[in-house]
Amino acid sequence: MHTYAGYENKVKANIEKHVRTMGMQDKIFEVLVPTEEAIEVKDGKRRTVQRKVFPGYVLVEMIMTDESWYVVRNTPGVTGFVGAGNKPTPLLPSEVEQIRRQMGVDEPRPLIRFEVGESVKVTEGPFEGFIGQVESIDHQKGKLRVLVSMFGRETPVELDFTQVEKI
Repeated sequence: MHTYAGYENKVKANIEKHVRTMGMQDKIFEVLVPTEEAIEVKDGKRRTVQRKVFPGYVLVEMIMTDESWYVVRNTPGVTGFVGAGNKPTPLLPSEVEQIRRQMGVDEPRPLIRFEVGESVKVTEGPFEGFIGQVESIDHQKGKLRVLVSMFGRETPVELDFTQVEKI
């Protein structure tokens, strides 16, 4: 379902409260705000943060009845549903499994805020202080290939996302 951005956890709490107070545990099973751990570098410090995978969305596992539909649809903060018409479209089990796998990542992933062609400054390692241009991004490895000017020539250097910052 759609919610106001930033209100996902509040909507989740409200639905769970309504489920308890109205005795709907047999029809509404799970309310999920998909999040993942990410590494953010701010002011040269690395920290792990929880990042929403789908901002503005909350997933609900439920049996569609008029009563359960009423509880979810009339929760404060719910603005709409995914699907055409009045009823929501259910996600396929494979889609839900993919979202759960994404959430269950053991190793936090760095937040990727870089684009190809962008200028960056190297903040640590042997090339610290050098300025270069992003040539390619490897999301799986968490690496950037940066063209750094050394001795008057452009030299490609592979760096970790955490070793560079935007200029």
